[in-house]
Amino acid sequence: MCAVIAARERATGLASNARGCDGTLVAYCSTQTHSHLEKDIRVAGIGKDNLRIVDVDDTYAMRPELLEEAILADKAAGLHPFLVVATVGTTSSNAMDPLLAIGEICRRHGLWMHVDGAMCGTAAVCPEFRWIHDGLELADSYVFNPHKWMFTGFDCSCFFVADRASLINALTILPEYLRNAATASGAVIDYRDWQVPLGRRFRALKLWLMIRHYGAEGIRHHVREHVALAQEFAGWVREDPDFELVAPVPLNLICFRHKAGDEATQAIMDKLNDSGKLFLSHTRLSDQLTLRMCIAQAHTERRHVVQAWELFREAATGL
Repeated sequence: MCAVIAARERATGLASNARGCDGTLVAYCSTQTHSHLEKDIRVAGIGKDNLRIVDVDDTYAMRPELLEEAILADKAAGLHPFLVVATVGTTSSNAMDPLLAIGEICRRHGLWMHVDGAMCGTAAVCPEFRWIHDGLELADSYVFNPHKWMFTGFDCSCFFVADRASLINALTILPEYLRNAATASGAVIDYRDWQVPLGRRFRALKLWLMIRHYGAEGIRHHVREHVALAQEFAGWVREDPDFELVAPVPLNLICFRHKAGDEATQAIMDKLNDSGKLFLSHTRLSDQLTLRMCIAQAHTERRHVVQAWELFREAATGL
């Protein structure tokens, strides 16, 4: 929401804050972008009809050439493209949008580039996984959630901006009862001007405590272990005659299904969720019902993953 508002005001020279949106601003995302963006677009007054959904490739990553085609078409129609949201590790498929190519397109056409790191941003604590952020230097804003894979209690999100002035100018407001000497002198940072709410909970404390407890090496150890376990699980799926992978497995999310189709996959999910031994979420990829196995909890060990696979095999018996 903060990125959408900052992008909106930069694009209109703060006119939208004064007079409202004129219906010509257009935002872009992929078919795999988290649904929160549509909600943000609605709340920010852009309107969901002005959100363009760009198709993806066979890894479910945004196709940059289709993004640029959509931007050019909207410009030719007299509209004003202003925002692109790229994702590092989409929720449904763990797809990695090509940040460098998308960023270059945003620079060419003057669009704000927001990158959603959600869960997978945590992987970049490990040098060997920092390839996920290739091109991030072109982004205007970036967010990832320590409450997803950095072992921090919900809710805790880290939001970064390349130019804080764009964000502050879009959200700042200073009535008389909030005026004080510290603010006037610049001695403090008023985070009310960096977010939608006026007040702010001390989320940073629990993140600091987590870092103090694990240390950087401790976090890296768990991330590497989770990725290794996910790759091992993916290997079991590849070798099994009844199951198949539906998407690549770059990190710690495995998307797979029963080869017999949606009905069999649904039956497995229902059986396991009803058992109380394992709880699954699902998605649809290429219009196929897909199971999601995410390994990201601090206390998950290999024995848990082995047991999960045994439960999958057992639930598939007779299908």
